[in-house]
Amino acid sequence: MIGIFGGTFDPIHYGHLRSALEIKDVFGLDEVRLIPSADPPHRQQPDVSATMRLQMLELAIKNQPGLKADARELAREGRSYMVDTVASLRDDLPDKSLLLIIGGDAFNNLAAWHQWQRLFDYAHIVVMTRPSYQNEGLDDFLKARLVREKQQLSRNLAGKLFFQAVTQLDISATAIRRMIAEKQNPGFLLPDTVIEYIKQHKLYGTL
Repeated sequence: MIGIFGGTFDPIHYGHLRSALEIKDVFGLDEVRLIPSADPPHRQQPDVSATMRLQMLELAIKNQPGLKADARELAREGRSYMVDTVASLRDDLPDKSLLLIIGGDAFNNLAAWHQWQRLFDYAHIVVMTRPSYQNEGLDDFLKARLVREKQQLSRNLAGKLFFQAVTQLDISATAIRRMIAEKQNPGFLLPDTVIEYIKQHKLYGTL
């Protein structure tokens, strides 16, 4: 099975990395693809280019087996719709179960995503939650896809919904950017290699 973890990664930090690693281990994934959004449809375009965000991501996971940077959204014109991304991954990996990994906040806004129901044609959706999360209020479409045992994901290529509690580090990319702009030290919130890249390229108001 292959995990799919998208985001702006502006910048990549330990909250992203810990979640990706934990999901990989919990589900025994072959790898997790971390995919920077080139032109995110649900938020303002980041000030830092997609190429630089990809480079920071590559530095962050350089020595971490099983985590892989995937630049496919940078190579595609137009808005970075996740449904197009998972469709292209399905074309590349026709015989692999695909797990689209999203957070609870993103899941709560899933109905606003472009052609969100088609995501299940290409992948499962795994929602990362806090241990106390209650998955109540699902509509009939989602209820029909909900499974309670993660083994069911490996038995199918796509189409299922699963909720997985993970260790959620309270780290915010927005807070990191603000901290850097205010000349504060963001150490221990993101990898040192990423901090050095930010310094070198004078990003986020510069350290």
